[in-house]
Parts: sequence; structure tokens; C-alpha cells
Amino acid sequence: MGQLVQIKVGEYRPVMLADTNGVEIRRHDMVILEVERNLEFGKVISDPDKACAGKTEAAVGKIIRLASDGDLLQVVNNQMKSGEAIKTCARKVADSRMEMQLVQAEYTFDATKILIYFTAEGRVDFRNLVKDLAKALRVRIELKQIGVRDKAKIVGGYGVCGRQLCCSSYMKDFHPLSIKMAKDQGLPLNPQKISGVCGRVKCCMAYEFQVYREFSKTLPKMGARVTTPEGDKGRVVAMDILKQVVSVDLGEGKLVRVKYPLNAAQQSS
Repeated sequence: MGQLVQIKVGEYRPVMLADTNGVEIRRHDMVILEVERNLEFGKVISDPDKACAGKTEAAVGKIIRLASDGDLLQVVNNQMKSGEAIKTCARKVADSRMEMQLVQAEYTFDATKILIYFTAEGRVDFRNLVKDLAKALRVRIELKQIGVRDKAKIVGGYGVCGRQLCCSSYMKDFHPLSIKMAKDQGLPLNPQKISGVCGRVKCCMAYEFQVYREFSKTLPKMGARVTTPEGDKGRVVAMDILKQVVSVDLGEGKLVRVKYPLNAAQQSS
């Protein structure tokens, strides 16, 4: 009976579950697997001795063998062919004046199919393009429209932190994100500050969101009127959520910092 492992298939596709199929593998091994009747190249990213959630029936593919040196050379050759294929596709798109921006192309390991990723503002009718490409490349064509976050994951790059983009370095899936995450963490709602290279809210906004939200429960809301331990009354104008400290404006230019939580007698509505 096989085991389930997580496999990063190809270069740009999401992580999937695969059946080990009795093949002895270790984490980080390069393998050849069968996915939807195609042979694919992938990297094992989970430990075989640690069970993955789901039954073997949930596996998208099954491992055939460990990748050999010849297989690795085939992968490099496919990458070179992909570069030529996307140039051909770019010419076809330009000739037809289609409103789409090509991102990347990738052959399956057996080179019987090529996946071409693109972005577009709306839906694109690419049926004629697929026919033209099939004639030119003589393989099965799969055009996949992706979003701006997926594009950033494929293209890669560096964030303002100086590190490689989280989405292209280690993230398996995208987190649900919202502007509320930045607001609840007390960050300035400046799009240039809280947006990543994709133009969407930075993925890192989700990392500490739960901690900030939990710590915020013991603090008064911005603008709330409170009573300081000394008995002075004022309005909350700033807060440091992690340090549990709020700045209270007492009026007449007087500002004090108050450590929370306070007891109920020291707060007023």
C-alpha cells in the first residue's frame, strides 16, 4: 500500500499529493511521476514517514521512479524548449492583437503538453490561438489564465524587506488577505506601504494577524475615552499593540502613555 507525499511538480505548478507507489524516497528527492496520463518531474517536499492528510485515493499522481541524471538533462532541455515556445506564442499574440500578457511556459516532463500562463483584464477567447500554437509546436496546448498574485509567484523577485518573495520561495498556497489585517495591526493604510510587488496586500500581513487580534482584545479602541491610573481622563490617540501600551491625549498638549490592561474602575465609556 502506498503512502501520500507532497510533490512540487514542475517549476510553476502548485504542490500536489502523490502516491509513493512503493518507491523508496526521501524528502528533497527528485522524482518522475505520472499525473493525468503525463509523465512529470517533481521534488518531494514532505517526509514519507510522516502521513499526509487524506487517503491514497486523494493522490493526484503516483511516483514512477527516482529521477536519473538523464532525466535531469531532459528537464533542462524542456526548459530551453519552453523559452522558444513562449517566444512563438508571443508572436502569435501580437499578430492577433489579443489583450493578454504572457508570463511563462512549461513543458510536461515527457514533452507531450505545454502549459502557457498568462494574465488578462477579463476573459479571453484563445481558441484560435490554441489551434495556431498546436500547429506550430506540435504538442497539446494548455493556456492558463492566472491572477497577479500567481504571476508574482511564478516570476519571483524581492520584497522591501530584502528577502525573496514569500510566495515564490516557500509558500504552498495563498492566504486569504484583506485591508482589515493591516488596520487591525495599526499599520498606516498606505497602499504603497502595505502592498507587495503584485499590487495586492502583502502575504506577510497574515503571519501575525491572529496575535495582533488577540492582543487587541485587552486594549481600548482608537478614539475611546479612558481614565488613566492617576485619574486623568483623555482620549486614545495611538497604541502599541504588542507592548500593550496606548497613548492618551489629556488635552492642552499633554500626552501620556498607559500600560494595559487596566482594571474596570479605571476605564470610562
